[in-house]
Amino acid sequence: MKAARDRAPPRRGASLLWFQGLLCGALIAVSISTALLLAALLLPGLAAVLLDREPGRPVARTVLLFGVAASAAPFTRYWESAHTIDAALGIIGDPMALGIAWLAAGFGWALTEFAPVAARLVLEAADRRRIVQLKAERTAYEEEWGLPPQEPAGD
Repeated sequence: MKAARDRAPPRRGASLLWFQGLLCGALIAVSISTALLLAALLLPGLAAVLLDREPGRPVARTVLLFGVAASAAPFTRYWESAHTIDAALGIIGDPMALGIAWLAAGFGWALTEFAPVAARLVLEAADRRRIVQLKAERTAYEEEWGLPPQEPAGD
């Protein structure tokens, strides 16, 4: 039994997860109002981190990136104020600040879901256009060289 456990590959990310937990604990210990504000603004990103199981977590990374970008202005407003729980709750209670941060995170999620579909549609349209162009060139060569028209296999 011990030999099987020794041959098992080491768990990746365990140290990173431990370090992230340590940083979150330190943030809560040092400034609970900052932690509260960040948790409220980045709630969709935190949910995406918990739900995204793909390698590299592409959805979670995009949602967090868009959420952090939209949270910069409210967080700057908090940082320039008194750093109190009242200031954090005031920003959390502002529907524009919270709404913009969550809307940006939702846009990041939509981008990761719909960008591959849009890319596939664009590439398929380019393929169809190229097929039409190649068929026209083939027809022109057949007429120029006096060959009988021949349909390629698969049409």
